[in-house]
Amino acid sequence: MTVELKISGMHCTDCAVSVEKALASVKGVERAKVSYLKKQAVVELPEGAGVTDLVRAVEEAGYGAEPAGV
Repeated sequence: MTVELKISGMHCTDCAVSVEKALASVKGVERAKVSYLKKQAVVELPEGAGVTDLVRAVEEAGYGAEPAGV
């Protein structure tokens, strides 16, 4: 499944790289792509996987995250 997250707190493209690495480190993540310009992340993970771990990983990296559309 694909999950879109709104990311806050990014100030440059290096921030986007940090968020992408944090998301990629979450167990089960198949792919993570972060756009600094759009302030969003698109993450592919198995069906039924929780979004909570994704948000926690981004927050632990020093940024904010919430599911898009919230």
